[in-house]
Amino acid sequence: MSRVCEITGKKAMVGNNVSHALNRTKRKFNANLAKKRFYIPEEDKWITLKVSTSALKTINKLGISAVLKDAKSKGILK
Repeated sequence: MSRVCEITGKKAMVGNNVSHALNRTKRKFNANLAKKRFYIPEEDKWITLKVSTSALKTINKLGISAVLKDAKSKGILK
């Protein structure tokens, strides 16, 4: 599975390592992802999502049901 947040769509970015002599080499900035299980009481089931830590904060604030509904309306989640 790719390194993409299933809620926000965040993925790896490309940038440079910059040395003291200002030599630049390509590098990748990966998203801070965690695999997490969530319980959905309306459907009485558990789901596993790969989410970024910023999405976890959003889920804690708004609730999993509201976040899933929003993601489905934006077309990010199936």
